[in-house]
Amino acid sequence: MVRTVFFTVMALTLALVTPSASAAPALSLAKPTGSRPVGTTSLYLKDTSRPDPWVATVPYRELMVSLFYPTFSARGPKKQFMTEAEATALFDEAGITGIPPAVMTTVRTDAVVDARPAGRRLPLVVLSPGFKRPRAELTSLAEDLASHGMAVVLIDHTYENVATTFPDGRVTGCVACGNNDDTFWKKLQRERAKDVSFVLDSLTRSKWASLIDPARIGMAGHSVGGAAALGSMVNDPRIKAGIDIDGTTDLPLLAPGLDRPFLFLGRANTYAPGTGLESATWQRDWEQLKGWKRWLVLAGLEHPSFTDIGLVGEQLGLDFGATTPAVRAQAITAAYVRAFFDQHLRGAAQPLLDQPSPHYPEIGFAMTSTPYSPGTTSRTMTQLPIP
Repeated sequence: MVRTVFFTVMALTLALVTPSASAAPALSLAKPTGSRPVGTTSLYLKDTSRPDPWVATVPYRELMVSLFYPTFSARGPKKQFMTEAEATALFDEAGITGIPPAVMTTVRTDAVVDARPAGRRLPLVVLSPGFKRPRAELTSLAEDLASHGMAVVLIDHTYENVATTFPDGRVTGCVACGNNDDTFWKKLQRERAKDVSFVLDSLTRSKWASLIDPARIGMAGHSVGGAAALGSMVNDPRIKAGIDIDGTTDLPLLAPGLDRPFLFLGRANTYAPGTGLESATWQRDWEQLKGWKRWLVLAGLEHPSFTDIGLVGEQLGLDFGATTPAVRAQAITAAYVRAFFDQHLRGAAQPLLDQPSPHYPEIGFAMTSTPYSPGTTSRTMTQLPIP
């Protein structure tokens, strides 16, 4: 299967626009749109029931996760976006030169470290990043959901990321990186599903259990993390709704007829129906999904556009090839992800998911499980057929 979206997400798409891109502008993530201040904490989790799938000599699975949640006040130290060691590994893997990695440590975030949680039994959303990518790349999305009253857990999948920092100072690299075949990608998605179930087990049995409503759990991810959302739903019935953001899927559904809500959200140039091999994987899975479902595509975006790597990279003067600005891409992504979980974890109907919106003309409704009234979806894209 074609794997350019995973192997070359950074290395072949990033290019300096001008040499002045290293001038270190004031960098920031997307501002949360909800009314509630956001708190966060980092958790170290250790699964002694299974060995690490990538390093045979490690008899357990270690994970670092970030938990985001509504809090009482925006005052206090803010979460660091990423460490210099993590940024250095990210830049090295991508072949980025001319920008000091330390600039990534200065990116402004909005979550207050170790703030006291506000609320109980909140909907929980699991977020999983792309292959080689740190959990930091989905920070804006996590903060936005938390500002609207949800708990969010963001997972680093150890040895699948270029750098994961542990509390004892260890920084692990990407053992799984390399030229990988279909067998590898299937293993990756299976192991991510195990990671997700373990994280859910850990949270619901920890001091954070009262924060989470175990009956209202959803999952979203970017790239292979999005593909893993589908596999995780098949593997774990606690996940009531899922989103694949721009991720080619590998595993045919293990349980045809999965009837929990699912959203495909991807680039129009790659995931519009009939576009190519990537969109064909969504078509295969679409036909097996029997519940509420949507297949939406966004015009003018590239693979990093959905993430903070795309947002911060654009601020640094990096060109991803997108024609829709990263700040706009972030706003669209956050709006549709939030609407999906509001509807399917909170039971609040969201018209945004029913038909094209004049507020988001970049969105095209490629396929739906329910009819809607056709409307103008984009100035640059015609309405796609509804089967």
